[in-house]
Amino acid sequence: MNISELIIPGDTPGIEWRIPVLHFVGTSATAPKVYIQAALHANELPGTALVHYLCERLRGAEAEGAILGDIVVVPQANPIGAAQSHFGEMQGRFDLASRTNFNRDFPLVTLAERDSLLADLGGQTAVNRLKRSLLHMALGADLVLDLHCDDESVQYAYIDEAFWPEASDLASALAMEAVFLSDGESTAFEEAVGYAFKRQGEEKLARVPGRLAVTVELRGRRDVYPDMAKADAHGLWRFLAARGAVRDETVRLADYTGPAVPLDNIEMVRAVEPGTVLFHKDIGDTVEADDLLATLITEPGAADGSVEIRAARAGFIATRTSDRFVRSGGDLMKIACGEPTRLGRKPGTLED
Repeated sequence: MNISELIIPGDTPGIEWRIPVLHFVGTSATAPKVYIQAALHANELPGTALVHYLCERLRGAEAEGAILGDIVVVPQANPIGAAQSHFGEMQGRFDLASRTNFNRDFPLVTLAERDSLLADLGGQTAVNRLKRSLLHMALGADLVLDLHCDDESVQYAYIDEAFWPEASDLASALAMEAVFLSDGESTAFEEAVGYAFKRQGEEKLARVPGRLAVTVELRGRRDVYPDMAKADAHGLWRFLAARGAVRDETVRLADYTGPAVPLDNIEMVRAVEPGTVLFHKDIGDTVEADDLLATLITEPGAADGSVEIRAARAGFIATRTSDRFVRSGGDLMKIACGEPTRLGRKPGTLED
């Protein structure tokens, strides 16, 4: 394993950011190249735990000559976000300087324009230099996995329809409980990679066999446990073996049988008023239309001081908020449904 550093100059004197990059060199020129990064949202750490144990497995495979394709791993992709705290709490999702989500505003370039990402970096902010450098590394691979997590959630993934159903092997290997099929039109990291993969020539490709750009949501932010991380690392190893990036002849993947639904079918359940949240349903539950999802205590002690939140339609609860006090309009749940939930949804990701 080769270890290098990605160095990002800071925006103020005396500051620079150093990001370790782990590189396992493959033995086969025809095997797929892999890029894996974790903690782009710096306070989402299940992916960092996963790659810690995955690298342990990869080092053993390297000693045995079982690494077939080059594998690049960035265990903590966002030291800028990790350093930003407010009253003792890490603010790892939004850049405090620009107020921009660290997983938005990635440049959309074609694969042929990859090297333009590193041109004129001196005039960019540190965050933009970081984004351009990470995207440049990713576009040198065939299989790109961006490891995130939700608030409270089952294990699921955002996968562009251009990579589906080929990517069902990843869903199977990681025992995902749901797949959200995205339309790939925003500027999140995974979608910027997919944008380039679909534009390798003059025309946009509807399918890109042999390639993958995916956001893996490794359950919730508090789901950082050794046994869980080891199991997820084993699942990712199985995926790499199935794709021929590592050699493991014992791997046999079953078919993925979970739900795979378009983003148009995801019901975003939001608070109609501010208040204290009492959940009646948990992640992983299947609900019917009009089932009671949550009670909001809006005026504690008053006879009419609560509001019921009910399901608009049947579906599977994939996520819910960990907050127990919410503002009006705040996200409560995502429910994967068997039909479109609303018209006029903006293309791309579901939330900021």
